Amino acid sequence: MTSIFHSSPPVRRWDLAAAIVLAAACPSFAQGLAAPPAIGGPAVAAHPYPRRVPAPSLSGDFEWVNTTKRLSLADFRGKFVLIDFWTFCCINCMHILPELKKLEHAYPNELVVVGVHSAKFAGEQDSGNIREAVQRYDIEHPVVNDANLTIWRRYGIQSWPTLVLIDPEGQAVWVGNGERKFEDVKAILDRGLPYYRSRGLLNTAPLSFVTKPESADTPLRFPGKILADEPGGRLFIADSNHNRIVVTNLAGKVQAVIGSGAIGRADGAFAQASFHHPQGMALAGDDLYVADTENHLLRKVDLAHRQVTTVAGTGEQGSGFPGPLANGRYGGLPLATPLNSPWALYVVSEDVYITMAGPHQIWRMPLAGGPIELYAGNGREDIVDGRRLPIRPYAMGFSSFAQPSGLASDGQRLFVADSEGSAIRSVSLEPAGRVATIVGVPGSLFDFGDIDGVGKTVRLQHPLGVVFYRGKLYVADTYNNKVKVLDPATRDCHTLAGTGEVGNEDSADGTLATFNEPTGITAADGKLYVADTNNHAIRVVDLTNGNRVSTLSLSGVSDSTAAEPDS
Repeated sequence: MTSIFHSSPPVRRWDLAAAIVLAAACPSFAQGLAAPPAIGGPAVAAHPYPRRVPAPSLSGDFEWVNTTKRLSLADFRGKFVLIDFWTFCCINCMHILPELKKLEHAYPNELVVVGVHSAKFAGEQDSGNIREAVQRYDIEHPVVNDANLTIWRRYGIQSWPTLVLIDPEGQAVWVGNGERKFEDVKAILDRGLPYYRSRGLLNTAPLSFVTKPESADTPLRFPGKILADEPGGRLFIADSNHNRIVVTNLAGKVQAVIGSGAIGRADGAFAQASFHHPQGMALAGDDLYVADTENHLLRKVDLAHRQVTTVAGTGEQGSGFPGPLANGRYGGLPLATPLNSPWALYVVSEDVYITMAGPHQIWRMPLAGGPIELYAGNGREDIVDGRRLPIRPYAMGFSSFAQPSGLASDGQRLFVADSEGSAIRSVSLEPAGRVATIVGVPGSLFDFGDIDGVGKTVRLQHPLGVVFYRGKLYVADTYNNKVKVLDPATRDCHTLAGTGEVGNEDSADGTLATFNEPTGITAADGKLYVADTNNHAIRVVDLTNGNRVSTLSLSGVSDSTAAEPDS
């Protein structure tokens, strides 16, 4: 959960008391929640929601996405309405989207879900970017662009995500912040449905106002991470929204496709195995490790025998703190320990390191077997330097991360793209090592921008990818639509490629090229390979040729069609 006031561990359970907290920021809520509404006679005592208040309006000069028209609460009269206050960068917001989809499918004629996208970052205020996020996350409900937090303030919201349930008469009856499960909201709905149905207040006629944009037929669909194998002359591309890994040579000729394209978690041969929006990858000999992000799993691909197996995770979303191990560590057996949105991977020596984006931590797992364990981060969403491991869960005074999403190393330390803090961090690999901030502002999740410079003067905007190559760090500065180069010794950071505008233009001069939310970055043979996510493409920055930017031409693969390996 990200708060605009402070950071704290994710809230897992909430009840009507949350609405009273909310009421402090919203007088209309406060007045209504103080006592049951006077709705007349004995029905008051029998009402399933004794505390109701009029729901603030959704109307105004807002752009709407995923729908044919601007909508208001009046359009939904007779339905339950579940409002989701979210922002598309937020991992906790991502976690509840599948729960919302379950609710939409379970109550297709009784419930309408409405997304209120209240942006944190400047790059999230643009309706075009929201539209891309709606497609990327396969959202099926209408979304309003609350770019200036107008609706957010009407409702007195304080953190992402927050859900508000409105009854068929337009009254707010429940508020829940933090990550909520299907069962949480189902219990609230099931309490009220008989009451409204018996009184003829429930309208079960289908509504048709959602118009999902057509998906383009492209070889890649929102590619996330990318990994270069320079000695082997290969690229491994996380074709995230096709739920597969595409393997090519450095010229883009497809050598293999790993995964059937169906969402799932099946192990087996390449054509039968399945993933759920995979992201980061790391190579150790003939084994490719894959962060199977939305399955909350770590998978291993035996490239020689063309087999996929699950090596860590249970398939259920975990917390940031598995069971205690010796010497103040936290961990457990890999296949018995739930993971939480593993996002990026990096192999150093005999271990694979994992950015666990959900609980804002770095984990480690021995390749040869042994417990998977917490390596750094106290579980609080923040930018705090210091000792790697907390003495107890969420203990203050220890290192904190903010949705770490990119990982690299020089062999002595890890480099972390700490996305929600718009920072690049370092984590020592020494036993008593510490965490430090290379660029970014410690203690702040809201200092972001697009400023080249040195150290604390540098501003990035939600960077998701980083690679260490020939002594420099190269950063996918995602919401700035740029690639930047950072010297970890001097902390000098400047733009290498990209104008900052959204686009898909190649250029002999890298600074004149355009990108659209680049998220993954890797390097080989004097070139950077960039997963240009919203362009559904791999871009190439030639470091030896004036940073010329081109687009990798893929051959041998089409939209979710498995290719045969080269003979």
